[in-house]
Amino acid sequence: MEMTRTITVRHALMGDVDQMLEIINDYAQQGLMLPRTKLSICENLQAFLVAHDGESVVGVAGLHILWEDLAEIRSLAISEKAKGLGVGKQLVLSLTEHSKRLGIKRVLALTYQKEFFTKCGFHVVAKETLPQKVWKDCINCSKLPVCDEIAMIREAF
Repeated sequence: MEMTRTITVRHALMGDVDQMLEIINDYAQQGLMLPRTKLSICENLQAFLVAHDGESVVGVAGLHILWEDLAEIRSLAISEKAKGLGVGKQLVLSLTEHSKRLGIKRVLALTYQKEFFTKCGFHVVAKETLPQKVWKDCINCSKLPVCDEIAMIREAF
């Protein structure tokens, strides 16, 4: 009988970067998210949380502040061995709580996983209602003219 490990969510450390990059870019290769470089992870390390199973990083997600009342969950990715264990939900709820502590009222996710984010308390919104995101980030994205991601928002408080 295999012993189950406790998964903890914590702030990312420099020693986690290579594992984070591997998980994120595995999703990017499947076309499920944009790829990240090692430099971009290092430069934004303070914005990332990781889920750790005692041996390795099994999940990652970042919180990017877009405006005084809006933050975005980015690069949410779970390793194959941790899928179905609630790791993604733990990360999303931890980032939502962090947003609340920062005084940021709304959390955004651009996603293909509508059902998952609905279970986490998000609802669909029109991308046009998010000018901070569109003009700050989307304007430089290769998917802009034909973006097929769903914009979802959760009120942090």
